[in-house]
Amino acid sequence: MPDFITLDILAFLVAAAFTAGFIDAIAGGGGLITIPALLSAGISPAAALATNKLQGSFGTAMATFTFWRAGQIELKAMAFPVACVLVGAAAGTGLVQHVGGGFLMALIPLLLVAIALYFLLSPRVGDMEAQARISLRAFSLTVGLAVGFYDGFFGPGTGSFFALGCVALLGMNMRRATANTKLLNFTSNIVSLAVFALGGQILWLVGLSMAVGQAAGAFLGSHAALRFGARLVRPLLVIVCLGMTVRLVANPDHPLHAWLRQLF
Repeated sequence: MPDFITLDILAFLVAAAFTAGFIDAIAGGGGLITIPALLSAGISPAAALATNKLQGSFGTAMATFTFWRAGQIELKAMAFPVACVLVGAAAGTGLVQHVGGGFLMALIPLLLVAIALYFLLSPRVGDMEAQARISLRAFSLTVGLAVGFYDGFFGPGTGSFFALGCVALLGMNMRRATANTKLLNFTSNIVSLAVFALGGQILWLVGLSMAVGQAAGAFLGSHAALRFGARLVRPLLVIVCLGMTVRLVANPDHPLHAWLRQLF
């Protein structure tokens, strides 16, 4: 534990993790809360990202377990999608160490806005199952590999991309889509966590303390998603997508700022 992490700061981080776990279990985007909290505590960006992945993995694990216990996840059926996400995340994590992510940083805000509009306006989004447009195998080889790769390479919005695929392509209702998103997101998190652990950047005591709050929040959030379904998940997904867009674009180092300076 770094000397500058006092008990009151640690309590603040655990509270932030609890809030993030609750929101992330429903709509994703918990990093919008925990990463700024870690940075505000004086932790370096590299250590903040690594420690965030540790505590966040506990949240996705708890949410996955809760949804599975409620019968919303068929582990046998999801084995192939999980394997594809694992391969994609490993490839993305390996590549990001050698190339930059500037193009993705510029593209992601536009995609997040499009996802928000889809969840806001599409009649397919609700508590009723719809007709699947592609098979689960095809979903695994496209969305599973691609979004897994993206999470290993960059990360923001991963849960929203998985949820969009589950609803728009597999015809899942919001409960099942949220449940299976947590399973796939947990899979990609494990790959990134392993890489960060090998790099020695994780603040283990801070991360494990936050994991307690993260798991508790995820437990309550997943139960709330099970109880309220699309009435809760749909608007929260829209808010999280737009929140991530604002946060990414507000960063002065975002490529969009450079492009606007060139234009004007």
